[in-house]
Amino acid sequence: MEFTANQIAEMVSGKVEGNGEVAIREFAKIEEGKPGAISFLANPKYTHYIYTTESSVVLVRNDFEPEKDVKATLIRVEDPYATVAHLLTLAQAMMKPRRSGIEQPCFIAEGVEIPDDAYIGAFAYIGKGARIGKGAQIYPQSYVGDGASIGDNTTLYAGVKVYHGCKIGNNCILHSGAVIGADGFGFAPDGEYYTKIPQIGIVEIDDDVEIGANTTIDRATMGATRVARGVKLDNLIQIGHNVEIGRATVMAAQAGIAGSTKIGHHCMIGGQVGLAGHIRMGDRAEIAAQSGTQKNIADDARLFGSPAMDLREYGRQAVYIKGLPNLNAKVNKLEKSINELIAKSTDK
Repeated sequence: MEFTANQIAEMVSGKVEGNGEVAIREFAKIEEGKPGAISFLANPKYTHYIYTTESSVVLVRNDFEPEKDVKATLIRVEDPYATVAHLLTLAQAMMKPRRSGIEQPCFIAEGVEIPDDAYIGAFAYIGKGARIGKGAQIYPQSYVGDGASIGDNTTLYAGVKVYHGCKIGNNCILHSGAVIGADGFGFAPDGEYYTKIPQIGIVEIDDDVEIGANTTIDRATMGATRVARGVKLDNLIQIGHNVEIGRATVMAAQAGIAGSTKIGHHCMIGGQVGLAGHIRMGDRAEIAAQSGTQKNIADDARLFGSPAMDLREYGRQAVYIKGLPNLNAKVNKLEKSINELIAKSTDK
């Protein structure tokens, strides 16, 4: 595939500055640019690379003002990061056409209807009463349990497991190793041991959700564990039973959400964050990596630390902690001076 800068600018409603006929054949990071590649500049930390990059074209913001000559052709857009994401989506669609048909061997329970434009990979298992949507892509060795539902244009990559009764919406992506609907962690103390509490609920995932590799979402004890529209979950995340995640919330790798916690919409949760069970995280709240809390989080809060606290308060404490060595030296010096004064007074 090859496009000119002018053609790309037309796709993204951008404005060309430089040679509009330069040919583009691939993508590259701005610091690793090469002739024939298109890069983007979104983070100011990378601005210095625009003067040395070998990329033929660079996407920049409309208000970008170079401090010296730039060799590359520029395409000015409102948001370079969003624009390159759009271009990558178009490129992926051209390079990786959707599959269709049923590969053998696989198992499809009697009575399950597979749309003509859907794809079922080899060694996949589709259980009794399952529903497979139009254009769904079920890759090899995936499992769709009895009564489970897979929405239109949803992709289950190799090895995804969707347990019985769980519901996946339209246009979702589940990466390899994701497990949807395993039993929640429910056990009642029974003398010296524990008795398992049956987990009879399901998992409901709304449209446009992406779930990373080896992420697990447990089924509810009763009712449903719910993931709302537009949620993006990274790899290696644990979502406990009866958790609810609000729309357009994003969560980074190795986060863990304990049972029955409710997370608001448009939240941002960093890597290795831990949230205790039965708490609420407000709308638009943010919690930084490796933080943890057992308390409710207010709307629009920005937290850091373990136990998590307001980011500004954490910053003030960090300043104080940084000054502790000097403070300790001053205290020791004062203590020595006081002891000397006491000794002199005693000698008199």
